[in-house]
Amino acid sequence: QVQLVESGGGLVQPGGSLNLSCVGSGDTFSRYAMAWFRQAPGNEREIVAAITYTGTRTLYADSVSGRFTISRDNAKSTMYLYMNNLRPEDKATYYCAADRSAIANMQNRQGNLDAWGQGNLVTVSS
Repeated sequence: QVQLVESGGGLVQPGGSLNLSCVGSGDTFSRYAMAWFRQAPGNEREIVAAITYTGTRTLYADSVSGRFTISRDNAKSTMYLYMNNLRPEDKATYYCAADRSAIANMQNRQGNLDAWGQGNLVTVSS
C-alpha cells in the first residue's frame, strides 16, 4: 500500500499563492486516484480536488474552482496542488489521499481511503 508524505504549506497573505506536494512510496503510484482534502477548525473535512490515475480527469470543489489546480507526475510519484488567489477561508490543514476507486467516490469514502498524508497547515492572513 502506498505511503504519502506532503510538503509545502505555510503562511501567505490574501490573494497570494502557495503550492503543496504529495510524494508516494511503497507501491505503484499510478495505481491510485489521488485527492486533496482540507479541514478547518470546527469544520468537517472536505474534498478540495481529485485527479484520476492517469491525470486525464479532475474535479474541484466549487469553492476552489478556478483558483486551485491539481496535477500529478506519475514518473515522480508526486501529486501537486497549486493554490492561487488564496482567501482567509482557505485556511485549513490540507491532506493528500490515495485510493483505488473512482474520484467521484472519494469524498464519501473518506473513512476507507487507502492512504493519507500527514497533513500540512495553510494559513491565509495579512
